[in-house]
Amino acid sequence: MPAVEFGNLFAVTLIALLAPLLLGLRPALRIPAVVLEIVAGIALGPHALGVIDIDLPVQIVSLLGLAFLLFLAGLEIDLHQLRGRVLRLAILGYLVTLAVGVAAGFGFSAAGWVKSPFLLAVTLSATSLGLVVPVLKDARQADGEVGRLAVASASVADFAAVLVLSLVFSTEGGSPGERVVMLVLFAALVAIAGLVVATAGRSRQIEMALFRLQDTTAEIRVRAAVVLLVAFVVLAGRFGLETILGAFLAGAVVGLVDRDSRSHPQFRVKLEALGYGFLIPVFFVTSGLRLDLSGLVDDPAAMLRVPLFLLALLLARGVPALLSLRALGPRPTGAVALLQATSLPFIVTASQIGTATGLMSPVTAAALVCAGLLSVLLFPVIALTLLDGDRAGRTGSRPASR
Repeated sequence: MPAVEFGNLFAVTLIALLAPLLLGLRPALRIPAVVLEIVAGIALGPHALGVIDIDLPVQIVSLLGLAFLLFLAGLEIDLHQLRGRVLRLAILGYLVTLAVGVAAGFGFSAAGWVKSPFLLAVTLSATSLGLVVPVLKDARQADGEVGRLAVASASVADFAAVLVLSLVFSTEGGSPGERVVMLVLFAALVAIAGLVVATAGRSRQIEMALFRLQDTTAEIRVRAAVVLLVAFVVLAGRFGLETILGAFLAGAVVGLVDRDSRSHPQFRVKLEALGYGFLIPVFFVTSGLRLDLSGLVDDPAAMLRVPLFLLALLLARGVPALLSLRALGPRPTGAVALLQATSLPFIVTASQIGTATGLMSPVTAAALVCAGLLSVLLFPVIALTLLDGDRAGRTGSRPASR
């Protein structure tokens, strides 16, 4: 049996440990750990200090991390709340996002910065739902009108962005028409699988078996979720679609079936522990290892792309928030705009697909990821300040009780 070296994987997991630990020791630094993970990967990767290489173990765990990241993103979507006026605003907002993104894409294409304006529009169209929800909870707005609109918009944007990226820009080959047919067949299989899982869950015998095994070493619910994830990823690849679509839909199906979690309250906690505790940080560190900033550093003109891409991201995802201005008011609307413009995981994924398909240069991909890093650093902090100020203003405007 050939020897496999795990030194690089050890270094990557060590970064994944030290990044949040450093932030925990310095709570005044309100920086998401994902930023430090990517920056550390850039600094120690083959394009900088060359301390860590991307070998086979790192590649495999990173790929699993990407799948689990999209799986947990799909799990975050609450399909039962996506209805009525909230859903209409979210869909209309995403169409506005694509329009603004395409306009920005043509502008950057004219400057010679991008080869596909629509790919740039799709790259700018997603929101980091996993970063938005904690900010809303910190501001005590998760269950209010602001939270519902922001989460609904982020959910629709994430789902649509993954779908469009997989359908139009897949690295698996085939024409767009063939991919549409494959997508319909794949969606039918997903629906059948969801129906089978939901029907099996209603069986009293199966439910009792799951209940007995869920908190033992069998961890049966976690294993079942992983099987569904891998199955959907394999199916997506067989149908010529991006595997990220399969992972995302697997999470959405699990979230839809897992409506009543009273009998298994630790299920999602365990899934998040597996994902955020091991697999997903490896993906982010590896994304930093892959990122080549030499083109940006060597050319000051290229560095100009970063703030302009950040502005494009803010406009593409922020302008749709104006649809809710009358219902929310100025400060909450500004906060929702900033939260919707907070994006990093999807930008990393889309830029990697863009470079793999030749539709995006490494310099452009690096600039987009840097813009995503800045959005994660700046936008949630400003949004939280706006929400806190709005809450304080409304509290101060109430008449004193007698």
